Order: sequence, then structure tokens, then C-alpha cells
Amino acid sequence: MKLKVVCRKVYDYVRYDLKEIAFPSSLPDPPHIKKRRKLTWIERWYVLKEATRLYAASWVRDIGPDLRPNDYKKNNADDNEFDRQSSPFDKKEPSMLEDLAVAARGGMETLRPALQHIYMTRASAYRDALIAFVEGYQEELKKVMEGEKVDKFHSQDADVKKPN
Repeated sequence: MKLKVVCRKVYDYVRYDLKEIAFPSSLPDPPHIKKRRKLTWIERWYVLKEATRLYAASWVRDIGPDLRPNDYKKNNADDNEFDRQSSPFDKKEPSMLEDLAVAARGGMETLRPALQHIYMTRASAYRDALIAFVEGYQEELKKVMEGEKVDKFHSQDADVKKPN
């Protein structure tokens, strides 16, 4: 009787547990989720076609005057009169996030220069901060070293005066 129980437990282990260890299954769906039917080949084709159309539409070439101002100078000749009337405080500088959003709409050819500009700005700021830190560190080190020289000089004078 014990041999039968042991054999069944080994069989169940190999059949269920070992398979789950070697090839784990994904978690089951929550109970409130309704299963959808599988799509037919025609429906899959329509989904692929629509997704491709939407993806292609997102990579437009005409990105506007924000990233290519030289292409739009001819159209802005009439707008210059309006700009002269408005005060310089009305103009708002676009944020870095807005610049990236506009560049992302233009595709990779416009996104790369925008990202390079951001990285170069950050790198130069980091370099300037590092240079300022090193210069300040060197100045303080010189002050400390000069202070130690003065202390050594005074201590040597004190040692010379003591034996007298």
C-alpha cells in the first residue's frame, strides 16, 4: 500500500510540479476579466493594416516652424509687424519638454539634434561645476598648506627659544 502511494506522489510530482518548475505558466486572469474570442485572419490583417497606417502617420515630415525656422521665414514677413507691437514680455520661451515633444513629432532626424543639445548643455554645466569645485578645492588646499607652514615655522621658533 505504501509503494502505491509513493508511486502516485512521484507520478503527480513529475506530471504537475516538475512541468511547472521547468516551464512556468503565466498567472491566471482575474475573475472579472471576460475572455475575448480569437481574431480571424482577415481581422488580424485589418488590425495590422490600421496599426501600420497610424504608425506611418505619426512620422510626418512637416514639423512646423519650431524646429525649422529657416523654412518658414518667408511666411513670417507679415507677422513681424504684429511682433513689433507686442511687448517683449509677452513672448514665452518654450520649455525643454516642449522642445522634445515637438522634436519627437518630427521623427528621428529632428529628435537627435534636440537630444544632443540637451546632453551637451548638461555636460557643459557638469564640466563647469567640476572645474569650479576643483579650483575651490585647490585654493582651500593652498590655504591649509600655507597655514601648516606658518605653524611649523612658529613651532620651530618656539623650539629655538625654549632652550635659552
